[in-house]
Amino acid sequence: MGRELTIGTLSRRSGVNIETIRYYERIGLLPAPPRSQGGHRLYSGEHLERLVFIRRGRELGFTLDEIRDLLGLMVGKHTCGEVQTMALAHLDDIRAKIADLRRMERMLAATIARCQGGGRSECPILDALAGG
Repeated sequence: MGRELTIGTLSRRSGVNIETIRYYERIGLLPAPPRSQGGHRLYSGEHLERLVFIRRGRELGFTLDEIRDLLGLMVGKHTCGEVQTMALAHLDDIRAKIADLRRMERMLAATIARCQGGGRSECPILDALAGG
């Protein structure tokens, strides 16, 4: 793709908000593009590909630091095993979060079940939140 893209076009094609694109540039996740004589950013197809990679990584829950590491593996010498190791660690984190959410769901459901609602001033939900 040899055509230069404006930030608005890049945003539409990548599905990433303009302010997020600027943020990724500021933190060095997306290389700063050259500018036109008028000072407008002029993005390339490589910017679009990298931005889509970042967006997909974020959709899978990778942190920006993890995405930075994956991008480094992508452009440097890497083995599939190295990438797999990172992905497996991320999967372990996701599974731990799911287990925590399930535990919270059970606790909250049990607390709500003890509540009779209505106009009573005693509330098991508030008591549980207050540590009672």
